[in-house]
Amino acid sequence: MKEIWFKAVPFDKKLVTLALESGVDGIIVDKTKKKDVAALGRTNVISPEELTDVCLNAKDDEERAVGCLRDGQKVVLSTGWEIIPVENILAQSKGLGVEVASLDQALLAAGILEHGVDFLVVLPEAAAELKDIVSQVKLAQGMAQLQSATITAVESAGLGHRVCVDTLSVLKRGQGMLVGNSSAFTFLVHAETESNPYVAARPFRINAGAVHAYALMPGDKTAYLEEVTAGREVLIVSADGSTSLATVGRAKVEVRPMLLIRARLEDGTEGAIFLQNAETIRLVTAAGEPVSVVTLKEGDQVLVKADAAGRHFGMRIREDIKEA
Repeated sequence: MKEIWFKAVPFDKKLVTLALESGVDGIIVDKTKKKDVAALGRTNVISPEELTDVCLNAKDDEERAVGCLRDGQKVVLSTGWEIIPVENILAQSKGLGVEVASLDQALLAAGILEHGVDFLVVLPEAAAELKDIVSQVKLAQGMAQLQSATITAVESAGLGHRVCVDTLSVLKRGQGMLVGNSSAFTFLVHAETESNPYVAARPFRINAGAVHAYALMPGDKTAYLEEVTAGREVLIVSADGSTSLATVGRAKVEVRPMLLIRARLEDGTEGAIFLQNAETIRLVTAAGEPVSVVTLKEGDQVLVKADAAGRHFGMRIREDIKEA
């Protein structure tokens, strides 16, 4: 995940407060103002003297930036940088930051050579777009390629330990987590955003499945649901494939009656998931609508993600593996 710093030089209390509320990783202020920032909130604070500022005017400036990065310095390219010189630096070193004065510049810098720069320094003139910059650069996690699969079976599966993932975020209709028996076939399990006559909505919650299930996580990793604990970030996926991050507030593991749900893609690939047998637990239809597992039937279409099998401690590996 990219770091986002806000440059409050000269010091402006209102802008620093805005930056803290927006969720930046740190504030850059004159060294005489560090205590003023600490009085407003807990965050990382550095002064401009702790950064190596490089203005790209000539080829020698690129070489200087690379040399400083290799020496372990925190290098920031001043406004006016262009894509090709930044690409040249990124190809030779890591840890580069750039100043940005707008959301468009931030998105551009974040996508250079696909990986992008390692951190952004948002200038005061971009303060009005700061929350959008944090949301789109820091929280957004790219697109998940979802497909429509056909339900082939819905069966009672006895009692089991299931995990409710309660996040710090209020999720929206169409959002949830990708969970499944196999990392190669995960179902979009919908958040509890829907009310019914008996239970109020819990839009912060995903009743995600059995403890043994795989959940797709940020950074192209997986975790067993049993490993999801307070403070950990999880991947939130929308019906259109867009993704973001949410922090876990708690994970509730309780014994509940479970259903085994199986589905198949057009190419014959099959997958399964165990979910609690309750009206409030939903998958997502091909049209992006939540559908309760208690009304789910053979032939219904739900959104899933197919992938290559093979994970070791949550990291992708290449090996022959079959998960049923």
